[in-house]
Amino acid sequence: MTSLNALAVAMLCAGVAPSVLCAPHVPASDAEVIEHLPRRTDPAQQEFLALRSRLAAAPDDMPLALTLARRYIGQSRVEGDPRYLGYAQAALAPWYDKLDPPTEVRVLRATLLQSTHQFPASLRDLDAVVKADPRNAQAWLTRATVLQVMGDYARATQSCNELRSLAPALITITCLSNVASLNGQARQSYERLKSALTKAPDVDPGIRIWVTTLLAEMAERLGEFPAAEEYFKTALAVDDADSYLLGAYADFLLDQQRAAEVVQLLKDKTRVDALLLRYALALQATDSHAAAEPVALLKSRFAAAMLRGDTVHQREQSRFELQLMHRAPAALQLAQRNWAVQKEPADVRIFLEAALAANDQAAAAPVLEWLKKTRLEDQAVNALAAKLAAGA
Repeated sequence: MTSLNALAVAMLCAGVAPSVLCAPHVPASDAEVIEHLPRRTDPAQQEFLALRSRLAAAPDDMPLALTLARRYIGQSRVEGDPRYLGYAQAALAPWYDKLDPPTEVRVLRATLLQSTHQFPASLRDLDAVVKADPRNAQAWLTRATVLQVMGDYARATQSCNELRSLAPALITITCLSNVASLNGQARQSYERLKSALTKAPDVDPGIRIWVTTLLAEMAERLGEFPAAEEYFKTALAVDDADSYLLGAYADFLLDQQRAAEVVQLLKDKTRVDALLLRYALALQATDSHAAAEPVALLKSRFAAAMLRGDTVHQREQSRFELQLMHRAPAALQLAQRNWAVQKEPADVRIFLEAALAANDQAAAAPVLEWLKKTRLEDQAVNALAAKLAAGA
């Protein structure tokens, strides 16, 4: 059975064009810091160096290549740096482009495709894996993740159910609860997952972060804010470097009008675009003139992403256009393109916010219809939907 750490990574790895193309950022002086590179003394970088050296000497050593690729995927999640995904693909180069690569390579290829929002291609690989190996827990869990992000809850649930005899109970319950919490069963899913976590006191730290982060998000959607904060802090106590977790907690604090805390939380973590966005929003909310610098940096980063055809961060770019640049039509266009790819609560929210700001009720119609079908329970989203439905 695949390791629990790898299962957690797969579950958690699972984000267009504006009206004007921004110019590349030009440093004001030679003293301006553009980016802080990882230190060679960092244990993770030392491990990467050692593994790369070994793989260079034996490029056809598939177990070693798989180990390095998995490390890179995990590091991409921690740092929010997509370059690690490219490094992972390079490690798998001898097999990556094969029509029928070895199963373990194919699962990682699906994970990489998922991480870059190439969901149909990811599903093709995953479907091939589970057809050939129905007991591949990693493939079923990754498949559930992809289908959930796409809003296909029935098939996501089916994939989660396949884990019952393949993975520990907490993994299966978390998978099922996560899907059901978005599909009309928020309260039941939240209580079930809380109970399951209490029955697994010695759970692996990676799994604990995954579960507690999901519980925090469920509690927040239900309006149980003290509980949400407790779960966020519990997860951060295990790992305060996880970029997804930091972004989710920053969003929670921003919604609670606690922008000053976001500034302190993220001031040293702005290498990650999604965290830089939240840092800029927090500075703006505190009436700080310092917001100009991160806004300019975000412009250059989004422009660079557009030039290389990277659409992974359409949701964040829509939020940037709406909340920092105050260009509602551009934000709505980005939200629509993002919606065609993925349908998580945050995708719903920015779409509805942009439609309201653009005074375009018709544009929101597909999302409002989707909400009726899925019965998503999210206080922020439901309030936006009510305003649009009322013609506000």
